[in-house]
Amino acid sequence: MIMDSNLQNIPLAERLRPNSLDEFLGQNKIIGPTTLLRKSIENDSIPSMIFWGPPGCGKTSLAHVIKSTSKKNFVSLSAVSSGVREIKSVLEVAQNPLQFSQGTILFIDEIHRFNKAQQDALLGAVENGTVTLIGATTENPGFEVNKALLSRCQLLLFAPLSKEDLKSLFFSALKTHPRGLLKKNLEVSEAVAEKLAQQADGDARYLLNQLEWLVENITGETHLDLEHLEKIEYTKPLRYDKSGEEHYNLISVFHKSIRGSDPDAALYWLHRMLQGGEDPRYILRRMIRISMEDIGLADPNALLLANAARETYDFLGNPEGLLALDELAVYLSLAPKSNSIELAHLKASQMVKKTGNLPVPKAFRNPVTSVGKQLGYGKDYKYDHHYKGAYSGQDHLPSALLGTSIYEATPYGKEKKYGERLKFLKEEAKKMSANTENEAVITHLPPN
Repeated sequence: MIMDSNLQNIPLAERLRPNSLDEFLGQNKIIGPTTLLRKSIENDSIPSMIFWGPPGCGKTSLAHVIKSTSKKNFVSLSAVSSGVREIKSVLEVAQNPLQFSQGTILFIDEIHRFNKAQQDALLGAVENGTVTLIGATTENPGFEVNKALLSRCQLLLFAPLSKEDLKSLFFSALKTHPRGLLKKNLEVSEAVAEKLAQQADGDARYLLNQLEWLVENITGETHLDLEHLEKIEYTKPLRYDKSGEEHYNLISVFHKSIRGSDPDAALYWLHRMLQGGEDPRYILRRMIRISMEDIGLADPNALLLANAARETYDFLGNPEGLLALDELAVYLSLAPKSNSIELAHLKASQMVKKTGNLPVPKAFRNPVTSVGKQLGYGKDYKYDHHYKGAYSGQDHLPSALLGTSIYEATPYGKEKKYGERLKFLKEEAKKMSANTENEAVITHLPPN
């Protein structure tokens, strides 16, 4: 079979887009034979939808199938190159019932790139049925699509294609598909298909681009093996967008791995971010935060080491300085954990918001002026160094909060000793309070 000459200059991935549901590959959970979406497409009665999934999993291809099978007017826009003007132009045409009595389907690729005003321009038309919207996005719609627009659409989650689906696509594109490469006499090692499918990581477009490039570079040969693959192989970039959902997912699992004392996972996710192009300083800032939020006084050295790692990276740079991140990730993972400082931070903040500007007790005010002294500033202040153990037992909180506990020590790591010390001090304070005759060990006044 000879391929139509008009198709030869079109990239393989574009040529192989399916024209029918039977040609569509994968995503059986949302487009399988018994699914509601399949029946809706067959009945030409689809609702407005948002397709969410990684690159090359079939979002645009499914929209292409809907275009091929529907009797409705189908309009495609890319959020990269379109704006409110283009949207309004489409809506004006769609509102003409005589021209498009069956209705209009508006497909917007990368809809997450539309800003709020551009998305708002679609609301009324989707609400009243002027258009049926299909939006495709690689980013979490919960972050990137207006809630009002999202509530008017069905959300469909596309999964990365399986390795078996990709291998099936590989051989179809190479030998049997009428719009494929049609290299029936080319023998291909199973290892080649396996490696390309593995490398594609669920991305059909990547697989087809690699296959097309590979075949173009072995003209005249009848056998394709791993040696050919190694000659043109390049590494597929990891899915990582420093401003998108994957950025937050990876830093989240990295943080939780350290909190969960799992150094192996911490190192894995650390290098996922580094190889995805994340700024090491961003990761270091998070680890400095972890040293306070999740370790705190259970190991005060964690904060010192975190800052030392930051200085080391700034001094050495890449790649040597990255070892400091590895060392810190392991250290923080294995350090004893305590969130007492974070809890104390939250409790103190909430207490201040609730109680407002409570006055400073007069005993602790600074008696530097004659007026202050006349008002009793500094009176009854107990200078701690004049007492046994350098501790007077005075409560320094506002009178309305006397006896309130904000910091609660955990029994982990070095904080156990701090907790024991705090318990001892509180017991001593109670004894001193009960002993009204308690006097200072040293009677002379402290220096000003």
